[in-house]
Amino acid sequence: MERSNNTAVTYDSDMQSADLDHLELDSAQKKIGLLRLILCSAIGIFVFFVSVPHNGDTEIVFSIIYNKLVGLMGNFAYWVLVLIIAANFVCHLYYKYIKKGSCQSAFAKVYDNDSVLHTLLYALGLVYVVLYAMKVNIPGFEGPEIIVGAATGESVMPSIVLGVLGIIIVGALFMPFLLNYGILEIIGALLEPLMRPLFKVPGKAALDAVASFVSSSSLGVLITNRLWRKNVYTEKEMVSIMTGFSAVSIGFAYLVINTAGLGHQFVKVYGISFVLVFIMEMIMVRIWPIKKKKNVFYNGHEQTEAERREDTKMSLSLIPKGCTRAVKRAYIAKGVPSEVIASLKDSFLILPQVLTMLSAIGVSGLILANYTPIFKWIGYIFQPLLILFRVPDVAAIAPSLPVGIAEMFLPVLLISGNIGAISVKARAFVTIVSMVQIIFFSETATVMLATKSPIKFREIVICFLERTIIAIPLAAAVIHLFF
Repeated sequence: MERSNNTAVTYDSDMQSADLDHLELDSAQKKIGLLRLILCSAIGIFVFFVSVPHNGDTEIVFSIIYNKLVGLMGNFAYWVLVLIIAANFVCHLYYKYIKKGSCQSAFAKVYDNDSVLHTLLYALGLVYVVLYAMKVNIPGFEGPEIIVGAATGESVMPSIVLGVLGIIIVGALFMPFLLNYGILEIIGALLEPLMRPLFKVPGKAALDAVASFVSSSSLGVLITNRLWRKNVYTEKEMVSIMTGFSAVSIGFAYLVINTAGLGHQFVKVYGISFVLVFIMEMIMVRIWPIKKKKNVFYNGHEQTEAERREDTKMSLSLIPKGCTRAVKRAYIAKGVPSEVIASLKDSFLILPQVLTMLSAIGVSGLILANYTPIFKWIGYIFQPLLILFRVPDVAAIAPSLPVGIAEMFLPVLLISGNIGAISVKARAFVTIVSMVQIIFFSETATVMLATKSPIKFREIVICFLERTIIAIPLAAAVIHLFF
């Protein structure tokens, strides 16, 4: 593709921000770019970040759309899940054990790095979703409580697995408006002087964080993964953003805070959690395992020191530079139909694995949490720290801390039946820690693994433990100050 003013310049829609500075557009091209920037970015911002009146309340447009999509399917949606997850299992067996890497199609490559563990997880995910689909669609069929009960399958399938199905499909339709038509260039230029020195990530990472806070944590992970594959982030930046900024949405946070009996203090609890997420990320990016990740882009290009230092000095010139880059980015982007089709294709390639892993790991994690003493035993490890920082009701709340790795709602759920006997400080402590842990296998961690992000299972677990240990003294300090 070639367009230029005087000299023919070859470029593509994924060119780096710095390369845009060398691109010259004539006045007509600038007008086209500006129009695309305004219209497409407005659509993206409206869908992902604007709340509108809905059913007597207000809700993010994106949430309304994907909930409507899932709602239209009704209970038949669970048979759709069965079909997708069964197809994933069959394809895994075919490409892993029959073809054994001989196929080179994009779809076959999705299964390239699968192991025997994936075979087990895919089989478990299929069993779980079949049993749950039968429970909700076949009168008289109950299924095993340990798999389909309220504490396990019913907590994962409707809200998380079906929710992520809607998020991926609707996200694929609208993410190009947000990511490909210039608004990222403006955000990146303005916030680079803040984000780079504090968090060692580009200013554009702020968009991922905001998307998580206002829409969903899965969306934050998917946006980060998409930008990594477009060579916007390096491996290290991608892992930092994904594990540090993919916080739960405001709506879900309210449910968590209210369950802990702190709904009347929602603004205080959520505000504290919001601040702590950023404080913790400043620490996390400077320690192992994130610190050891490579500053290499998806295409293999190694990030230079000059690229990392670019635009890190606060200056009024960043505003026009960001706007100029945004217009150029919007102009060189492909047409909306092409970008949406490409986005849908990428999303459908990862959809089967994401849904399967969410079913398998989500339900299995809740089975371990509710039917075994494993997390209670691990909780004993944290008791000395809680005592050291004078957190009240240590014996009652310690088992709730490690269980957050299975599902972030579980820590609060475990203490919800005993709210009257647990002090406000202790409840606030559990709530804040669960919200800043960020990594949980019923959703965010599983999406990370299923999208082939450059982070291993053990590294995810280590990041969770590190975040928990860092969160304990911080949360202890704020409950003594503010509660």
